[in-house]
Amino acid sequence: MTVSIARVYDAPDDHRVFVDRLWPRGVHKDDPRIGRWLKEVAPSNELRKWYHAHPDEYDAFSARYRAELDEPGPQADALAELVRLGTDGDLELATATKDPSTSHVPTIVAALADHGVR
Repeated sequence: MTVSIARVYDAPDDHRVFVDRLWPRGVHKDDPRIGRWLKEVAPSNELRKWYHAHPDEYDAFSARYRAELDEPGPQADALAELVRLGTDGDLELATATKDPSTSHVPTIVAALADHGVR
């Protein structure tokens, strides 16, 4: 079991899950590069907009996002779904962000690791 990160515009892996809340520009709804879309795991719109206005505060964003993932609700349910998918085999998390290393995806990967999915 491995978890990897990719940009949605790259060639897909067989076990790809698109984890952004917003649909990527220039990509058709039936594009195979998307894989499965699990938008519920993405940061809330409020947090996403806050981070867009404060891009230099990644640590604060990550902490706030992790708190969202830990709260019972749709985000936690979506994270649980990713844990289930990750325990079944390799998992590729896809995002449309220009720099995945400073996106929400590393926080998802850390949350998965806390649940034994690496």
